[in-house]
Amino acid sequence: MTIGVVDDDPAVLRMVADLLAGEGYETILCPDAAALMAVLASGRLDLIVLDLRLPDRDGISIAAQLRGTMDVPIIMLTGRGDDIDRIMGLEVGADDYIVKPFNNREFIARVKAVLRRTARESVPVPAPCKRGYRFAGFTLDEDGRRLFDPSGKPVSLTVAEFDLLVALVRAHGRVLSRNQILDLTHHARDDVFDRTIDVLILRLRRKIESNPQQPWLIRTERGLGYVFDCDIEAFGH
Repeated sequence: MTIGVVDDDPAVLRMVADLLAGEGYETILCPDAAALMAVLASGRLDLIVLDLRLPDRDGISIAAQLRGTMDVPIIMLTGRGDDIDRIMGLEVGADDYIVKPFNNREFIARVKAVLRRTARESVPVPAPCKRGYRFAGFTLDEDGRRLFDPSGKPVSLTVAEFDLLVALVRAHGRVLSRNQILDLTHHARDDVFDRTIDVLILRLRRKIESNPQQPWLIRTERGLGYVFDCDIEAFGH
């Protein structure tokens, strides 16, 4: 696993490199956006740890550009008070965010969780779906962490979007509060707030609803939460 770390603070780069090296990961350190783009032009990264504040570009625009061209997972580094930046990071497709200063053990745990959930087997032909759900023409491959649209084409989902969809589908017909969704998706922690779930719901609706402005798969129950209001067919369970 090769992880790109992008931060203009040399002390942060050294610390993160030491942490990742201690877990057996190869790291490529980038002091700015230009260095990251040069690395991506010459090879693939398995994960990018991206600071929001860089000297040549902001992390939000970088994440938006990367998400439009590749599916590399992104963990964003944010300041403790940057709630708006965190929301924007989620909106452009970041898989997770870590607030600086961070606990070293928590940092490694987050990195491992994202890598584990985004790992894909290197096989020429995708394995068939053995366990999952079908709804509204979509096929949700639970084991392979894939979603296929009614035409059979894969739908690109981030780690957080996939976890959210699984939680909603498993609880179909039942209203889930934001706190329940956080618990079910294993994202419950002090720096996560209600707006985070709202942003993820919006992102997911854009990918599976025929009209995201008038959603019918994921309905909002005002004052209560969200409900996946669609018949499903479970297979392989």
